[in-house]
Amino acid sequence: MNIRYVYTRKRADFGKQCNFSDRASEIHADIPANPEFAGKFILRNPVSRGIQHTSEMSEHEVNTERVLSEVRGINHTEGGWPKDVNYNEPEQVQRYRKKIEKDELYTVTLHALANSVEHCIKQNNALNIYEEYFNDIENDASEEPPSAKIVNVFRDINEIKRTAAYVSWFPEGPTKIAVAYSNIGFLENSADTSMDSYIWDFSNPNRPDLVLSPPSSLVCVEFNPKDTHSLVGGCHNGQLCLWDRRKGSLPVEVSPVENSHRDPAWQAIWIQSKTGTEFFSTSTDGQVLWWDVRKMNEPTEILYLDPTKNQDLNCSIGAYALEYEPTIPTKFMAGTEQGMIISCNRKGKSPAEKVAAVFPGHKGPVYALQRNPFFTKFFLSVGDWSARIWSEDMKDDPIMWTPYHESGATDGCWSSVRPALFFMTRLNGCLELWDYVFKQREPTLNIKISDESLHCVRVNEDGQLVAVGSHSGVTTILELSGGFTAAAKNEKATVGAMFERETHREKILETRAKELRVKERQRAMAEAAASGAQTASTQGSRLIEGSAENAEKEEKAEMADEETAGKKAEDREGGEEEEASAEELLSPEELLNKVEEEFFDMIEEERRKRERDNNERSERLESLNGAGDEGEEEEEEEDEAEAVATVTPTVTVDEQEGNEEGDANEDEEDEEGIEGDDLAVGATGGAEASNHANPEGSEVREIGG
Repeated sequence: MNIRYVYTRKRADFGKQCNFSDRASEIHADIPANPEFAGKFILRNPVSRGIQHTSEMSEHEVNTERVLSEVRGINHTEGGWPKDVNYNEPEQVQRYRKKIEKDELYTVTLHALANSVEHCIKQNNALNIYEEYFNDIENDASEEPPSAKIVNVFRDINEIKRTAAYVSWFPEGPTKIAVAYSNIGFLENSADTSMDSYIWDFSNPNRPDLVLSPPSSLVCVEFNPKDTHSLVGGCHNGQLCLWDRRKGSLPVEVSPVENSHRDPAWQAIWIQSKTGTEFFSTSTDGQVLWWDVRKMNEPTEILYLDPTKNQDLNCSIGAYALEYEPTIPTKFMAGTEQGMIISCNRKGKSPAEKVAAVFPGHKGPVYALQRNPFFTKFFLSVGDWSARIWSEDMKDDPIMWTPYHESGATDGCWSSVRPALFFMTRLNGCLELWDYVFKQREPTLNIKISDESLHCVRVNEDGQLVAVGSHSGVTTILELSGGFTAAAKNEKATVGAMFERETHREKILETRAKELRVKERQRAMAEAAASGAQTASTQGSRLIEGSAENAEKEEKAEMADEETAGKKAEDREGGEEEEASAEELLSPEELLNKVEEEFFDMIEEERRKRERDNNERSERLESLNGAGDEGEEEEEEEDEAEAVATVTPTVTVDEQEGNEEGDANEDEEDEEGIEGDDLAVGATGGAEASNHANPEGSEVREIGG
């Protein structure tokens, strides 16, 4: 089938008609053969030659004016302080100002700028450019219901998922975040597990901005607030690594294994210094190490977390969390795995000064520790099943705490813009937001982030974004509602008053508890004294009765002997009669001393007899190899108790001690087994017994067998 299409056009559109005619050929040019080329002609058969019978096209170029370009770097700064001056330290600022004021150019520059500054000041005084036109309109953020929404999610790109153990925000804005990935569980690491951690960019959540390749998996990572290109990480094997983002994935500095921690370096914090190159770290090996990135072969300083304040490594306890406030550069705190919170002073001269105070903390490890950004005297701790707020003035108890929960707490932190708001993560996958101005018994907002446990939480500097890391390696970024990011008008004053009130209340309760303990101790001592006095009076009465009976018997025997001696001495000389009469008329003190000597001789003889009996019984028991029955043992114990009760008298010293010492010294050579000249027993008479009933100020001593 032939398809034809006919194009038609009017004759007028063809233009002028062409008239062609035949004519003879004409030679316009004749180029003869070149004999030189003919000599070089080579006959080749066959010859393949292609002919393109088409119109030839040519490329045309035009040379215009060329623009020269070059790359230049410009460091644009507006005011500010030099890098070697820390504007947070008043001494450095004052020293730098004095240095500038002494410069000759300072006066010249000041005079040159005076006119322009004066003109600007006059303009500002003429019109208030900072006038607020809507002061009467209150912020409606408080009326907005508390909420949070997920704005980004970063997932571990490895097949074997690891825990997002730590997150760190980029210091120059919420554009990047560093996440440390590690299997922190027991024996969870395998040969196929990746050691890499990542820096994520919010604009590309599917691919890491930079891969961090440490020698061991990271358990913590932290950006340098002064140099955003550098960041430090703590490894699972205890080493510390330093990265420079401009130099790739491998660390530029790594601490030696022999000078590093013996356990995982759970946290590392940069220190506020002139150079911005110092940081310190802690681990469960009980050490706190200070480092300088310019010399990472060994730590610059070591402190042991010894609660006994002796700086003994054998007594030190491991730590999970560190707290450091740049405004207090010499002090820091550590949360230990035993639940205690240790407050330390780096510049302490003695071991006792280095460990300043020990707080009781929690019933389990302290996983998070942070001071309130607005009130540095108060700090937050997270552990066991609750979060607690402490005051440095109270060492025994927290001032506020959250109720216990069935799920354990794993991490927590304060809000950077609101003094009453803090965050806490739990093992059930929930993120809790506690606003103490709004509620104190339950969280203001409870968000279910994941079905797995959450392990870390950090808030950015603006307080609007929250990063949460889970056990499966998912890092979730949440954006908070306006009520959580805008503080109320008087919130800071309200929170400060609340903290001070709770501190005062705890002080009152502590004082009351001390008073009750003192009263209980005094009551126990009084009961013990009363019981001892009753026992002493009972034993004393028994001793007095026995002494009186012995004295009466002795007196009767002496009287009988004296009568017999008197009859025999009738024929003797007068001197012998006087001696017999003197012996008959003994004074009460002499009689008391004589009775006392005989009584203690009897006690000593009874004690020796009991010792012999006990030795014989023990020998019999050993020979029987413990085959003795229980009845005999109980009988022996009762006999021993009776022996002790019999041999342990109570001897009192009364107010007549001085008068009795003189008479007692006369018979000192004849007395044996009596220790000290200030001991006396009660008299046989009723009146003397009442005088020896342990008056006030007398000394009571027990003389054992």
